[in-house]
Amino acid sequence: MKTKMSMLFGLLVIASMVLAACGGGAAPTEAPAATEAPATEAPAATEAPATEAPAATEAPAEVTEVTFWHAYGTGSAEEQALAKVLEQAAVDLPQYKINVLQVPFNDIYNKYRTDVASGAGPDMFIAPNDSLGDDARNGLVADISALAEGKLGDYAPLAVDGMSVDGKLYGIPESLKAVVFWYNKDMIETPPATTDELKALMEGGTPVSISYGCYHHYGFFNAFGGQIFDDSWKVVADSNSGVSDAIAYLNDLYQISKAEGWPKNDSEGLAPFTEGTVAAITNGNWAMGDYRAALGDKLGVAPLPAGPAGPATPMLGVDGFYFNPNSTNQEGALDVALYLTGKAAQEIMMNEAGHVPANTTVEVTDPLVQSLLDAFENGYVRPQVPELGLYWSNFCGTDEVFEKGVAASEWVTTATTNANK
Repeated sequence: MKTKMSMLFGLLVIASMVLAACGGGAAPTEAPAATEAPATEAPAATEAPATEAPAATEAPAEVTEVTFWHAYGTGSAEEQALAKVLEQAAVDLPQYKINVLQVPFNDIYNKYRTDVASGAGPDMFIAPNDSLGDDARNGLVADISALAEGKLGDYAPLAVDGMSVDGKLYGIPESLKAVVFWYNKDMIETPPATTDELKALMEGGTPVSISYGCYHHYGFFNAFGGQIFDDSWKVVADSNSGVSDAIAYLNDLYQISKAEGWPKNDSEGLAPFTEGTVAAITNGNWAMGDYRAALGDKLGVAPLPAGPAGPATPMLGVDGFYFNPNSTNQEGALDVALYLTGKAAQEIMMNEAGHVPANTTVEVTDPLVQSLLDAFENGYVRPQVPELGLYWSNFCGTDEVFEKGVAASEWVTTATTNANK
């Protein structure tokens, strides 16, 4: 009996210990849970803002803004092609936000220079190298020789030269441009190869829109054996009859245009040529996109006609991206410029806007673009010397001859004298 009581007592003690163990384990398990749950949630509530706050702060550092200006006409093929390129750039260059401003061509240089002089302006702008030499000498565009070193191996040397002044690089070349002879194949089967043929074509009643202006008709001087400058950049236009003969020839064409009521500049000629009421027009390849959109396979292009002394030598310009010396983001701007002048971008600008690419990796399959390249072989590379301004300031007033009847030789002599004062 005693033994049984002892066993019963032992079992009760063991049971009591088990129950104590079970009861004691429940409480500590729940208590930490109650304590730890807030501890787990509190950091989550605290850390969430900590994660978001840096994201909001770091975004500008990760996405760099690059601002650039262009002067492509509103609604033009150039502007539409550029928009397509920029749409893809937003995908390919997520690290950059590209801010674009369209500025009318007649205003872009003055606006840029004014803004830069005040310490502002865009990171970069694209334009012809019309005034590159002056802008470089006046410190209005940045020397990017070191910044772009080793990065222009895919660009035509001629185009790189067009972005350079005194051995220093001031821009990334985008395309080559010059004045050529555009024609409607339904109206002219074979374009005039000589100045005599062009004159006979117009005298015979075929409507041609000649762009009379000191830039557009520059190529005709060499065709008649004339030159504006000698090797030292002195103005020598009156040293032989070549420049006078060219102006006299252009006056003959002008009088035909005036009598027939045909357009006498590229702006006036755009609608008549694209609508098929004018058979040909002299203009640069920046207008090719608009011409082709209207004429399609009927559009043809040829060099300006050669003259009695040789080929016409239109002034060959280079469009490129120039960099603002005030910009604190020139490296980002360079990345964007290299993208916009890369193979894929240049194919779009070539095929849709008629640009002749400066990037030699672009495969030229378009017969029109190839014809332009052929026509440019005789181009006169725009010199980046201060003396070029003597031409613009003294040889652009051709209305004295065309409208007022001043003899071409007299006009050239006066312009030469004034240029050398």
